[in-house]
Amino acid sequence: MNNNDTLNKLLVVTVATKETDGFTRFMKSAKHFNYSVKVLGRGEKWQGGDYMSAPGGGQKVRLLKAALDKMKDEDRIILFIDSYDVVFASGPKELLKKFQQAGHKVVFSSESLIWPDRHLQDKHPHVKEGNRFLGSGGFIGYVPNIREMVSDWTGEDDESDQLFFTKIYIDPAKRKSINITIDSKCRLFQNLNGALDEVVLKFEDGRVRARNVLYDTLSVVIHGNGPTKLQINYLGNYIPNTWTFETGCTVCHEDLRSLTESEYPLVVIGIFIQQPTPFVTVFFERLLKLQYPKNRLKLFIYNKEAHHERQVSSFLQDHGNLYQDVKFIGPEEEMDGAAPRNLGFDMCRKDEDCDYFFSLDIEVVLKNENTLKILIEQNLPVIAPMITRAGRLWSNFWGALSADGYYARSEDYVDIVQGRREGVWNIPYVSSVYLVKASLLRSELSDFELFNSNNLDPDMAFCHNVRSKGIFMYVTNMQSFGRILSTENYQTNHLHNDLWQIFENPVDWEERYIHENYTRIMKDNCAVSSVHQPCPDVYWFPIFTDVACNHLVEEMENFGQWSGGGNKDTRIQGGYENVPTIDIHMNQVNYEKEWQKFLLEYIAPVTEKMFPGYYTRAQFDLAFVVRYKPDEQPALRPHHDASTFTINIALNQVGLDFQGGGCRFLRYDCSITSPRKGWALMHPGRLTHYHEGLRVTEGVRYIAVSFVDP
Repeated sequence: MNNNDTLNKLLVVTVATKETDGFTRFMKSAKHFNYSVKVLGRGEKWQGGDYMSAPGGGQKVRLLKAALDKMKDEDRIILFIDSYDVVFASGPKELLKKFQQAGHKVVFSSESLIWPDRHLQDKHPHVKEGNRFLGSGGFIGYVPNIREMVSDWTGEDDESDQLFFTKIYIDPAKRKSINITIDSKCRLFQNLNGALDEVVLKFEDGRVRARNVLYDTLSVVIHGNGPTKLQINYLGNYIPNTWTFETGCTVCHEDLRSLTESEYPLVVIGIFIQQPTPFVTVFFERLLKLQYPKNRLKLFIYNKEAHHERQVSSFLQDHGNLYQDVKFIGPEEEMDGAAPRNLGFDMCRKDEDCDYFFSLDIEVVLKNENTLKILIEQNLPVIAPMITRAGRLWSNFWGALSADGYYARSEDYVDIVQGRREGVWNIPYVSSVYLVKASLLRSELSDFELFNSNNLDPDMAFCHNVRSKGIFMYVTNMQSFGRILSTENYQTNHLHNDLWQIFENPVDWEERYIHENYTRIMKDNCAVSSVHQPCPDVYWFPIFTDVACNHLVEEMENFGQWSGGGNKDTRIQGGYENVPTIDIHMNQVNYEKEWQKFLLEYIAPVTEKMFPGYYTRAQFDLAFVVRYKPDEQPALRPHHDASTFTINIALNQVGLDFQGGGCRFLRYDCSITSPRKGWALMHPGRLTHYHEGLRVTEGVRYIAVSFVDP
């Protein structure tokens, strides 16, 4: 019989009463290699027990027996395998070649562990090398031999198929008459249970195999039997060619849902504020910028923190009416961590128009405005956009789980987090931000208490429940989506607590408070155009956003303990100020460490660029906010500063907030009369730059002054 005839004789038979995510993956890998597959039991109720934890699977034998009775072609070869936790790593040609090399009419997969009856251990024939025990999750053989093998089956659907086939195999007469052997060195079948340390990915040209390093074999069928479902999911991210080094992700653009303007699915966005969090105002600004029609969005907002009530209510007051509906639950409800999440999911579950639930924690910084569209287009049951913590390996997914269900690092975790491997990855845990199909909430995930558990956090409980239903969860890093804030050390005792976040969340602090044109100064050729020189050796450049200026002024006014403007000043060394101003020092509001960090990160580089050869550590004894008012202190007499150089930042706008003001350098008879809000003046403090503060004639002027390197 020639090769093609043999290939045509091969039929893959599997039992699948339900089309699970695992079954879909199995069928894709079968299609990839052009296997012919016959599915038994479709639409039947599964009665075969939960053989993850207890023996069962007799229903498979019953269905196989009935199917074989109808098969007339006696030289047909059957590959009978599970499907929910199986992928093909190679094609029919290699499978049949290895089957024929085995020299028997029926070949079973092998295992290193005996199950379900350990007492039968000694009855298994010894093998020269490899696994000794039979695995019933996969076997290949000729129709007559398999028919003979299952002919005696009279068991119930929930009886053990494994035990049934084991008893046939350990009976020498039956083993000989049916002509059975086992694939002890995993040339055809690789069962993962008991063999996790033996199996590694092997990347070949444009395809991926699973290599058994113990026997140096490449199996054709990979089976995540027993408790190894997560490991088959991991291998299935690569095998047979899902992701390769040559092609990257080959399936990420398959089966996409196309979004047309006329029919955007309705999404309930669940927003959860469960601890004091920085930059909440910015979170809501970003939410408004999400590229998705707001009339197709409903909001479910849970806020546990009284501290954030102002920000939430101001968002709802200004923008709540843009959304189709808003449900808000405040701190007075006193819910635990799981309850609001269960409620949010239920709002979508019970709303027949709801197509998706988009869960979004307040500490998520969603930079990609198209995130929601991208996730919906992926058309997956549960999918998260990968977000990371700036400069850390932390992310919102886990690549693997430890034995007790907590975090474990998968081999590819670092490569995925750092973007060296881009794709859509099947993973065991997501948190912080993810999209769930509403159809799942009304079917497999209809249990109201998805987030409840006696011993797991709500997010872990949710993921455990999703996994236990055989639903796949994914994370995509095909695009950059954003990051997550650190909520540690977040103080809530100031008016604008975000100002203090320069250490904990430096990227977000910079985006909020540093002027958008500041970075141009640091680009080689831009310094000239971005830094002005209105007077000799006086440099003028953008440093603060309007928000930074406003927050600093409001913080000082909120503190309110302005100095009297007299020469006697107990706040400074020696207690005497020669040229006093009405001011508040940074250390009075506990801002001196943050201010020094700001000077070091943002001022020092400009100093070194403008004054080549001078290197500063940005030390200061005095940094303060000054207030000028016509009826209080309108001006400042000529003086030198106690500094190597001085920074003077305008915190409000001439013409709008005040009239007059400015700074005059006497030696050069040069005045700067219209300092721009958020711009800094930098000049030497002593000897050459004797200067005065010009009179404010109307309104109030604020400046932030630092005497650097005294």
